[in-house]
Amino acid sequence: MKAEVYSATRPRSTRYVILRKNLTAVKKDWQLYSLLILPVIYYVIFRYIPMFGNVIAFRKFYPGGPVYGTEWVGLRYFKMFWTDPTFWQVFKNTIILSVEYLVFSFPFPIVFALLLNELRNQLFKRFVQTVSYLPHFLSMVIVAGMIMEILSPSTGVVNMVLKHFTGKTINFLAEPQWFRTIYIVSGIWQQMGWNAILYLAALANINPELYEAAIIDGANRWQQTLHVTIPGIMPTIMILLILNIGGLMSVGFEKILLLYNPLTYSTADVISTYLYRMGLESNNFSYAAAIGLFESVIGLILLSTANYISRRFADMSLW
Repeated sequence: MKAEVYSATRPRSTRYVILRKNLTAVKKDWQLYSLLILPVIYYVIFRYIPMFGNVIAFRKFYPGGPVYGTEWVGLRYFKMFWTDPTFWQVFKNTIILSVEYLVFSFPFPIVFALLLNELRNQLFKRFVQTVSYLPHFLSMVIVAGMIMEILSPSTGVVNMVLKHFTGKTINFLAEPQWFRTIYIVSGIWQQMGWNAILYLAALANINPELYEAAIIDGANRWQQTLHVTIPGIMPTIMILLILNIGGLMSVGFEKILLLYNPLTYSTADVISTYLYRMGLESNNFSYAAAIGLFESVIGLILLSTANYISRRFADMSLW
């Protein structure tokens, strides 16, 4: 009987002990935990509360009417975009642009971090790091303006060089086949240095004794990189790859909105820009909410699938 009472009361006492330890930890390091207040408030206000607005994907809504719509319409708006050829075109553009950007941009920060790690001149290394970080802090409007100036048919540097050698110019921003190249190359330039920070931090945590053991075994610099450095940062690579796969549907809205035009819709128009036109320009908020909810579900499926595959085959995962 005593054993039964003990087993019945044990979970409650265990939870009490854990709660006490957590409260003690918070009380001890309250300054550090206080830094979480603003991020938590931000996510509650701008991420979680707006989720209640997804209900208008199932209700008829018009500007100036009730916040959560006037009447229940069920899956009407989902059926609308399911049979809309324009939606499937922008869905295809989103997938192609996202996959191409992931394939071409993801390796660059890794290679850049590995190259920086090999530099022995610390002054030059810091200079290169600073220069590579700077584009990340530029406003997207400034970046788009720079791209337009560089690729301008009349005064752009690229077209001046082309005209000098070929006698012809190309209106890059009006040619649909060039849009994805412009988006990917500019994205690599803007984010490569910033994304390399995590890899540099992972490189700094690799045990130096592993390199010493590799040198004793006769490994050269390439073999040390292949057998020590890359395996050392592989957990970081896998986690960031999972996060990038989970965000495949979230193509950069701001840059595309600033750079695209009706002439490049066939390759540049993606779900986020289509939502912008449907919601804010056409005032069809319920239809836009249905598409946005569908996009979020696809992103969740991609993230969960990538996490499962990574856990199953690489023994690394987010959860």
